Amino acid sequence: MNKLYPHAAAALDGLVRDGQLLAVGGFGLCGIPEALIDALKDSGVKDLTVISNNAGVDGFGLGKLLETRQIKKMISSYVGENKEFERQYLAGELELEFTPQGTLAEKLRAGGAGIPAFFTKTGVGTLVAEGKETREFDGEVYLMERSLRPAVSLVKAHVADKAGNLRFRLTARNFNPAAAMAGQVCVVEVEEVVEVGELGPDEIHLPGIYVHRIVHNAKPEKRIEKRTITERPSGV
Repeated sequence: MNKLYPHAAAALDGLVRDGQLLAVGGFGLCGIPEALIDALKDSGVKDLTVISNNAGVDGFGLGKLLETRQIKKMISSYVGENKEFERQYLAGELELEFTPQGTLAEKLRAGGAGIPAFFTKTGVGTLVAEGKETREFDGEVYLMERSLRPAVSLVKAHVADKAGNLRFRLTARNFNPAAAMAGQVCVVEVEEVVEVGELGPDEIHLPGIYVHRIVHNAKPEKRIEKRTITERPSGV
């Protein structure tokens, strides 16, 4: 089975449609599937519910999809850094399911593991708990959270072999493995593609059984959210 597609648009062809639940890997702008997000924008699909730690920044990452009004709801744990996100939310134009970061990660992990729900103490007694079932275990109150099972997951890895086995680079690993496992279909964007067998068993962070389509993007922009430079005294 050939999992390698010639470009991002081809990798999304026949997969994405209006009204879908999607998961997108990344943390801020670290480890986001840039080419796949651009292809999703160009596809014109709309009314999307997107699971992602946050929504990029203005004009980059998922921020591009907010500008084109293709996202109707975000399931996120952090919503700073994006003025358009703020504007749409405060104007009632964008729905938000605010989810604690660890809970969001576990919702995806549980979805990939076939676990429909789990109990956590995180969020008990807060707005997060509104409308959700609680249960007492050993004298402590826990909140029931439903897992997430998106129709399509878009993730970013550093290296893939042609069978879809993935290796992530440093902190770009973040939400990507959990998002990949949760998706009913997973499309991965990678900087390098190698032959099967070139990745050693201990180098594989996610097995290819979770990956359905691969697109090669050798030179992503890899923009950072804020660039801070320390000014050094002259002569140092």
